[in-house]
Amino acid sequence: MMTTYIFGHQNPDTDAICSAIIMADFEQQHGNKEAKAFRIGELGPETQYALDYFNVEVPELLTDDLTGKDVILVDHNEFQQSAKTIEKAKINHVIDHHRISNFETAGPLYYRAEPVGCTATILYKMYNERNYEIRPEIAGLMVSAIVSDSLLFKSPTCTEQDVNAAKALAKIADVNLEEYGLNMLKAGASTTNKTEDSILNTDAKSFSMGEHTVRIAQVNTVDIDEVIVRQEALENAMNKASAENGYDIFVLVITDILNSNSKIIVVGAEKDKVGEAFNTALDNNTAFLPGVVSRKKQIVPPITEALS
Repeated sequence: MMTTYIFGHQNPDTDAICSAIIMADFEQQHGNKEAKAFRIGELGPETQYALDYFNVEVPELLTDDLTGKDVILVDHNEFQQSAKTIEKAKINHVIDHHRISNFETAGPLYYRAEPVGCTATILYKMYNERNYEIRPEIAGLMVSAIVSDSLLFKSPTCTEQDVNAAKALAKIADVNLEEYGLNMLKAGASTTNKTEDSILNTDAKSFSMGEHTVRIAQVNTVDIDEVIVRQEALENAMNKASAENGYDIFVLVITDILNSNSKIIVVGAEKDKVGEAFNTALDNNTAFLPGVVSRKKQIVPPITEALS
């Protein structure tokens, strides 16, 4: 049998990595012994903390040409966020919790998308529906993904399903949910030793919005000023990346995980429209967004509307 390639989006976050590993386990229990988790980017410190805590190996970096290969996508569906040869692959399944955009396949597939806070929450439901075993390390990865995407249940994308799943899974994983969750988030929150490229690429996605290509990166921190003091260097790196990759607008979202606020840095010819999307004006290419923490629910929709 051929390998079934399972992976999340580029610049993978904790949900993308953990959900790939979880889905591979699900497929193997389902009888697909050739299912294997991959990654299409480097891990951030938060994700590494989770894998180390539960003693799970880092997925192999995907370098294969996917032409004609069996593929399962988790935590994404937009091709510009996926592997380079995804358009030539045979996509069998998609498990996701994002908008559906720029997605088309030649044949039918199993597609499951639900408006919950995390892909791992959907996977938890799939295990329960089939009465599959959730081993402690798999439960731990599910908890980690939910905590990450929901910012320990503070994000507006978080649903009651996410909270209930995390509580049940924490018991299986034998962790204190609040203590483990906060320690994991803090592990990924320090930016002191990160380069500008690392800050901009660890959690970044490209979106088609009207006639524009918009790059939106997000970094979590416990001190927004720790990032803002590097604004000039960050803007230089953002402008360089935009010139090299054809981004019309580049937005960096700096999120305070303790106080649930964000500040954005924006570059690009249409940058003022980003400010307008949030009913504010950019000041020195920045704007403070109180209560905004979710890229999916609070950042992407208003910018999309402003640019469409």
